[in-house]
Amino acid sequence: MRRLIVLACAIVFVDAALFGALIPLLPGYVDDFDLTKLEAGLLFGAFAAGALAGGIPAGIAAARLGPKRAVIGGLCLLAVASVAFGISGDAVTLGLARFLQGVSSAITWAGALGWIAAETERGRRGQVLGTAFGVAVFGFITGPLLGALAAELSVRVVFFVVAVLALVLVALTAAQPTSAREPWEHGAVGRVLRDPRFVAGLWLNTLPAFFFGILDVLATLRLDAGGYGVIAIGVVFVVAGLVEVGFNPIVGRISDRRGRLVPVRLGLGAAVVVGIVLAIAREPLLVSGLIVLAGLAYGGFYTPGMSLVADRAEIARLPQGFGFGLTNTAWAIGATLGSSLGGGVAQLTDDAVPYLLCSALCASTLLVLRRAAPRRRAA
Repeated sequence: MRRLIVLACAIVFVDAALFGALIPLLPGYVDDFDLTKLEAGLLFGAFAAGALAGGIPAGIAAARLGPKRAVIGGLCLLAVASVAFGISGDAVTLGLARFLQGVSSAITWAGALGWIAAETERGRRGQVLGTAFGVAVFGFITGPLLGALAAELSVRVVFFVVAVLALVLVALTAAQPTSAREPWEHGAVGRVLRDPRFVAGLWLNTLPAFFFGILDVLATLRLDAGGYGVIAIGVVFVVAGLVEVGFNPIVGRISDRRGRLVPVRLGLGAAVVVGIVLAIAREPLLVSGLIVLAGLAYGGFYTPGMSLVADRAEIARLPQGFGFGLTNTAWAIGATLGSSLGGGVAQLTDDAVPYLLCSALCASTLLVLRRAAPRRRAA
């Protein structure tokens, strides 16, 4: 089991690193291709769009073919997408390569996370998923350093190395023992989609993805306008991610012992404040600190959300791979809307508007959870 967890962590690490690699490269592409904020958001959001397109098919593949085969297929596609990104020379080709990376991400995450969730008992599931997601966050924060390295050395060489690493993971996955297929009862999909706790788990993946889609575009451009270079921007996101890496396993343990929604309520309150301050922040140093705080507030939603999905899928007799396929779809909806809609709204109005929208969504979610708690206790 330990080897499987390490393998799953390695897979999500590489995937998340590719997602974050565009952050320090984005200002350069904006200048090279003369992109607007909306176009920059569409380029960044192409990854999430690919994950959205591949989310449900990936879940079906992980459930029908087994997580092992799904992971191998996703890693092979990841290698192809990395090579395509490395040789791209215009915004459209870059966007298509990012889209393929997103599709591969949906497949590998559905397979890898579904695999470890199925092999872990419910009492430890939050901690295990929190560890895996913490490693994914570390991959995301390594991504800006990867992008900075590519900018300083060679985009082509760095992304070719990533492709080779993906093929190494294919070999390691092939050597892993195949687990038994999970049962898929008739009507299980309908049951979970009518389950408020399952839907809440999906929303807790959509909401932070929406916010981070906005933050990764607008905060990056704000830091660039404030005089931060590629390395400095990468360092800011690395620090934010390191804090989140250590925080997620703790959130997972709390959710195992105190309930899935206890850390979520605390995070929602903090997220409301962070969004409001981001809306008025202009100094690069203040924005940098808020990026770190945002990682704690919004990043704490993912682990309880994924644990809720896994718990309710198990009860409904739905394969974990398909459950995480739906989770990927929920995340992708938020990330796609965040980067594209956020960039477009900021271009038409002001950067403050998307941040205030996020605070409003968090406040509404917190209100719904507080109203639902007395009804659950009464039941």
